[in-house]
Amino acid sequence: MDQFAARFRFIDLFAGLGGFHVALSDLGGKGVFAAEWEPTLNTLYEHNFGIAPWSDVNDLDSDEVIAQTVPDHDVLTAGFPCQPFSKAGEQLGFEHTLQGRLFFKVFDILSVKRPRRFILENVPNILRHRGGQTAATIVAKLEELGYEVQVHRLSPHQFGIPQVRERAYFVGSLDGLDAFKWPTEFEETTSIASVLHSDAKPSRDIPEQTLRAIDMWDDFLRRSPAEVKLPWFPIWSMEFRATYPYETMTPPKLWANGRSGELDGFAGSFGFPLERLSSQEQRELIPSHSRRDGDMEFPVWKQKFIRQNREFFLTNRKWIEPWLDQWQPWEFPSSFQKFEWNIQGGVRDIDEYVLQVRASGIRAKRPTTAPSLIAMTNTQVPILGANISRTGKRRYMTPSECAELQSLGGIDLPESDIQAYKALGNAVNASVVRAIAEPLLVDLKAPKKSAARPQAA
Repeated sequence: MDQFAARFRFIDLFAGLGGFHVALSDLGGKGVFAAEWEPTLNTLYEHNFGIAPWSDVNDLDSDEVIAQTVPDHDVLTAGFPCQPFSKAGEQLGFEHTLQGRLFFKVFDILSVKRPRRFILENVPNILRHRGGQTAATIVAKLEELGYEVQVHRLSPHQFGIPQVRERAYFVGSLDGLDAFKWPTEFEETTSIASVLHSDAKPSRDIPEQTLRAIDMWDDFLRRSPAEVKLPWFPIWSMEFRATYPYETMTPPKLWANGRSGELDGFAGSFGFPLERLSSQEQRELIPSHSRRDGDMEFPVWKQKFIRQNREFFLTNRKWIEPWLDQWQPWEFPSSFQKFEWNIQGGVRDIDEYVLQVRASGIRAKRPTTAPSLIAMTNTQVPILGANISRTGKRRYMTPSECAELQSLGGIDLPESDIQAYKALGNAVNASVVRAIAEPLLVDLKAPKKSAARPQAA
């Protein structure tokens, strides 16, 4: 830290829990401005860092207001909203009226204040969004201001933190980036044990239905013969016993053409017969992934998953049939009827792994890493199997353990677990930022007067 003894000044936009602040403070920086619109996080930021954040960056609505409100600084950081560019959303990008154009607010502040360095963070899909046009627009706009820009994708697990959560980072410098090198990856194996607390006290129990669904899939694993290779593809149990058409014809196409009678003789989810039923009654017996209106033809990937699941069932029906009869998975919600086994070659004991309930099913992962933290609902918080939880029973990871996954273990979190999980899912990882910032800021001396803006042609 000696090389940063002359402190630099930074600002933290779309600050959230303050991952950028933690990282740059560790390198000797002084935060002089922050912006965060969410009231709970705004208040918490002041509590943790002693800076009362500006609320809405849209209120910085002119060069004059920016010049008067935002202090001079050497480094700008921003995790500008990712939802418009995420694969999980509608991918409206800059056309997203509420959030998509907030990058241009970052651009405005860079244009007026001219900090010598910046670090921006977003979801990796921003690099592919609109065929790469969105990222190209961002880089071009930043280069217009005289910055040299580089972009790279990094994940916490590359720095010894047990979480795979890739993000795109944009770095820029008015002094060039000839001396800058992206950080070297960590080479040792990670373990979720490094962030678990032996005295953890989860604030809520796992719902009984979720525990029963986990037991169901644990029994599936235990019944499977050792010589049977478990599927690498998602297991869709609703396709077991199903025979409805899915290649040259689909149920939605038959319904749309008033030909529901052609499904007589076929079976829907779990083998329930479709004959002599109305189209609406048939719809209730077709898996959710195969009954969407307008699906006149299923994409190749979906046809492949359906075919693979049916073939797996037919090959293994001797032990799967008794499992179906005992557990009756059709009584569970659709997300519990699906299972993702990401542990080829692993011991078939579900309590040895980290679990997550997703719309795509219950996912089991090796305890080398936790599932990627997202702005989680209650149902998506990682569940620790009984054999790795340190408490002897299945439990949710606590907010403080999830904070360790974001390298934010030293700050206070929202009092509400729901708000804490959501904020952590939106946070930037402080260790990754520090690894990027250290070589980027190594030649950043004492604050100097803001550089002049490029002259218009």
